[in-house]
Amino acid sequence: MDCLICKDLERVLESKRSKYIAARSAAYYRVSTELAASNNVDMECAKSDLEEHQLVCSSAAEARLSGPRAAMAPPTRQKLNEKN
Repeated sequence: MDCLICKDLERVLESKRSKYIAARSAAYYRVSTELAASNNVDMECAKSDLEEHQLVCSSAAEARLSGPRAAMAPPTRQKLNEKN
């Protein structure tokens, strides 16, 4: 993807995910789960922000259309009409 917003949101998500994993594996996690829960909420919000942006991002749409799944996708009505 060439979209700078997508790249920035992906970086934020990875940072939040790392903080969540660190909080979950910390020795004090058994005593206080509040920090891990807070980091989990932050991570999920970052994931949601990225997914919402990708719904409207033209760069992400192009990547979805040209990705490996596009070659395996069933033909659309327009493609079927072109063959006939």
